Amino acid sequence: MKIAVLGAGVIGVSSAWYLRAAGHEVMVVERRPGSGLETSFANGGQISASYAMPWANPHAPLQLLKWLGREDAPLLFRLRADPAQWRWGARFLIECLPARTRRNIAAILRLALYSRDLLKALRADTGIEYDQRADGILHFYTDRAQFVSARADAVLLAEFGCDRVPKTPREVVAIEPALAPLQARIIGGDYTPADESGDALLFTQRLAALCTARGVRFLYDTTIEHLMPGADAIDGARVRHADGSKDILRADAYVVALGSYSPLLLKSLGVRPLIYPVKGYSVTIPITNQAAAPRVSLTDDAYKIVFSRLGERLRVAGTAEFAGYNTALNEVRCAALLKRSAELFPEAGDFTRVERWAGLRPATPSNVPYVCATRYRNLFLNTGHGTLGWTMACGSGQLLADLVSGKKAALDPGAYAITR
Repeated sequence: MKIAVLGAGVIGVSSAWYLRAAGHEVMVVERRPGSGLETSFANGGQISASYAMPWANPHAPLQLLKWLGREDAPLLFRLRADPAQWRWGARFLIECLPARTRRNIAAILRLALYSRDLLKALRADTGIEYDQRADGILHFYTDRAQFVSARADAVLLAEFGCDRVPKTPREVVAIEPALAPLQARIIGGDYTPADESGDALLFTQRLAALCTARGVRFLYDTTIEHLMPGADAIDGARVRHADGSKDILRADAYVVALGSYSPLLLKSLGVRPLIYPVKGYSVTIPITNQAAAPRVSLTDDAYKIVFSRLGERLRVAGTAEFAGYNTALNEVRCAALLKRSAELFPEAGDFTRVERWAGLRPATPSNVPYVCATRYRNLFLNTGHGTLGWTMACGSGQLLADLVSGKKAALDPGAYAITR
């Protein structure tokens, strides 16, 4: 079949790769001049099956109340006169129920583990390089209550096949010597050696090049204005090119992989995935002292911040801000990332040459993405991955390709359906 993939972030490009591998003719449509220039551009860099705990959990409502009014809070709600935000928030509270949280953990973790395995296979098959490190992910804790809670989470994750091995403060420092100055304050940690890290932008762009070499066509600087519905199928996609000219693209099937912008395109079709844009921040610090910079990807649970070494750079990412489609940098939130980085690794890099970034992550209330068919027989979704798009990209691409091809999938597709 001829497949049109709408969006060239890590999810869209991964979809294109696995669709092409399944034998389809694939074109990718992207409004930016290249691949990976939106949410995939400067994320935290972690392939983190171990971070499968959803935001919506029984502890979340009380924690959110504690963070209200704090401009530097890890999760910041800016309440707006926006019905979509209120609908999302109401469903979020429902997903905090224990039974819902357990179900969501299972869905997230199965897709994350599947994706991690597929990424390793892809790397072995193609030799793709993206500043990857297979050193695992280390969580460290400076608050005893958080550590105790994390151990309970780890027991639950282990039920579904993800091992977060508990570590003493001494063992934490043995795994990551750059944390040695903090050892007296560390309560404990846990370590997932099978997790990885790498530059999602490099991966996306190099996978796009591999796709092109295998016959995938990329239409950059091309904006999708709307999809043209028929009785039970999409008849075409009206697009606008960089020169202002317009065109209608036709395909046998369409895959919406537009991240936070997916609901805007789908609204006129009556297809309503419950996705809201959540702004995340990152700073990238040039490494000037190899020994003082972490080599293992870290998660600082007290501040909800991740650290990943990407070649000669240290990527620091975190915080979530519900502010609609506003992508403006908030210096207070960037400063919070830099302050914590300087506290932990003051000699690691040049803090005068920092790159700041903010981007919108497409979050569902459950943190479970939509990888599914819709009521239109030739319209499919691969969107809503929140903070785990890089972690879930390969698995979502393969699952999507199986659905489009009518093949039996390795995972239960019902867990990722829009009707779940």
